[in-house]
Amino acid sequence: MVKKISLLGATGSIGIQTLDIIKEHPDKFQLVAFSAGKNIEITKQIIRDFSVPLVSVLFEEDAVLLGKEFPRTELVFGDQGLVQVAAHANADVLVNAVLGSVGLRPTLEAIKKGITIAIANKETLVTAGHLVMNAAKQYNVPILPVDSEHSALFQAMNGEKRSEIAKLIITASGGSFRDFTREELKNVTVKDALNHPNWSMGSKITIDSATMMNKGLEVIEARVLFDIPYDDIEVLLHRESIIHSLVEFQDTSVIAQLGTPDMRVPIQYALSYPERLTRESAPRLNLAQIGKLHFEEMDYTRYHALKLAIDAGRAGGTMTTVLNAANEAAVSLFLQEKIGFLTIDELIERAMDEHTILSNPDLETILHVDAKTRKSIENMVK
Repeated sequence: MVKKISLLGATGSIGIQTLDIIKEHPDKFQLVAFSAGKNIEITKQIIRDFSVPLVSVLFEEDAVLLGKEFPRTELVFGDQGLVQVAAHANADVLVNAVLGSVGLRPTLEAIKKGITIAIANKETLVTAGHLVMNAAKQYNVPILPVDSEHSALFQAMNGEKRSEIAKLIITASGGSFRDFTREELKNVTVKDALNHPNWSMGSKITIDSATMMNKGLEVIEARVLFDIPYDDIEVLLHRESIIHSLVEFQDTSVIAQLGTPDMRVPIQYALSYPERLTRESAPRLNLAQIGKLHFEEMDYTRYHALKLAIDAGRAGGTMTTVLNAANEAAVSLFLQEKIGFLTIDELIERAMDEHTILSNPDLETILHVDAKTRKSIENMVK
């Protein structure tokens, strides 16, 4: 059976690699809809390559122009366009690879249609994990992780009893500045931060990796996906990014998932699950060539953003929404060179300190808190 795929964020790093997997297995996957934001040239190429019936872009004027060039493709735009792509009537799987909390509403709408969710958009689960997981349970929809760490945990737990799990161990490369002290981080540049030692990712995620907020968001995501208490989720510094995560069981056995640092592996696993497909052209893991793997305890003083994320997760309610919105806004300001690198942490902490938590928020409350937090970060900088 050919699985029909809808894809949010087709022109981003995860989106492009998802398209690689679909191209590699035309007998297994078919792209039926995608969203593409503002990158119109890449959008045109994807339409040509895949003959997609439904495409969403950010702006109406781009949709109109593309519609004239591609009359056989339905062009939609904006937030409603994302929902139309996500909940496409023919889709079997939605790959949510957009950046930020913009992926939340489309994901919920896809779940209502019974579409399997392959989630690479961790912000959706951080911002409103309880809504997503409750909806998935209500509509009996699988949520399959695409992040390499959560895919590793998912694979290591496959066939195991949840009651026998003692601990989840999420590995972290340490990002661009893993050998820097806090003092040395004061004057780092955007160019420095975007130079990740192991992974090829989009700019926002690469900055999150440098601050270690990315790992904090992953801890919250693991809590949401696997219903494991924060006390039983650990972060381990692992420079090589070969072991993607580990699961420790009650009998002290530890199962780890290893692989090359290539996002196409977890993407393909999420698309093909429960099958495993071949990857003819992909490099194989050669442990003899690698020789050694290194591990270090996480320094929560050095990586303050990671501590902030775990604190927000433990606090619960709307605090994770504030964490994510403040981080997105602060990272955007850093990428625009309007603030320094360490100011990212400072703005997030200030937003959290000023917030009064609302428990069990509904979607409208979450969206309101999200927008209010972003505005407050802008005002702090002004």
